[in-house]
Amino acid sequence: MRLLLIEDEKKVSDLVARALRAESYAIDVAEDGARGWQLAQSYEYDLIILDLMLPELSGAELLRRIRRDNQQVPILVLTARAATADKVQQFEAGTDDYLTKPFAVAELIMRVKALLRRGPIARSSVLRVGDLEVDRLSKQVRRGGRRIELTAKEYALLEYLAANPGRVFSRTMIIEHVWDQSFEGLTNIVDVYVRHLRSKVDDPFPVKLIRTVRGVGYGLAESTEG
Repeated sequence: MRLLLIEDEKKVSDLVARALRAESYAIDVAEDGARGWQLAQSYEYDLIILDLMLPELSGAELLRRIRRDNQQVPILVLTARAATADKVQQFEAGTDDYLTKPFAVAELIMRVKALLRRGPIARSSVLRVGDLEVDRLSKQVRRGGRRIELTAKEYALLEYLAANPGRVFSRTMIIEHVWDQSFEGLTNIVDVYVRHLRSKVDDPFPVKLIRTVRGVGYGLAESTEG
C-alpha cells in the first residue's frame, strides 16, 4: 500500500517514514504543502498523513483542496495543535483522524491500520482471489489453506494485485505503488518479483492466478491464460 506523508519537520518525517516502512508500506514524503498537493494530484494514495503547520501551503488549505478532489482517501492529521477548536475545524473539513504531537509511534501505526481497514479498498481485512487469501492485518498469505511465506516486497506486490482482481497494471504503475523510490529505467525489477511470486503462489498449484498481458503488465485473476 502507498502512503503520502506531508511533514516539514525532518526528524518527525524520518521517524514516521521509517516506522511505516518497517510495516511494509511504501511512503512518499513531502516537506511542504505545495509539494504535498502536487503528489496528492499525481498518485492514487491509500492514505495521507498531514501536518497542519506547513510552509508554502498550509495543511488546513491542503486538506480542503484534497477533499474537493477526492472524498475517498483516508486522511490522518498529525499536528502540535491540541485545542478542541482545531480538532473540530479539521474534522468538519474532512479529516478522518487527528493525532497530536508528541505522539507514540505505536499509536500512529495503530491508527494508520484502522484507517486503512475502513478505506475504499480495504473494506475487509482479508483479500480473496480464488483460493488465495491475503490477510492485511497479519500480513499472512494462504492458498488452499496452505501458508505461503513471502518477503516484504513480495507481499506488497501480491497485496496490490489482490486488492484489484482482474485489473492489469503496467510495470511503472506497480513500481509507483509498491516501491517507495524511483526505479526509472529499471522496470524489469517487477518481472523479477513476479517470477518470485509465481514460484510460491502459482507453481505449486494447478490453477494459475498471476496473469501476464504481453506489452501491458500483470494482474491477478481466478482464471488466466498467461
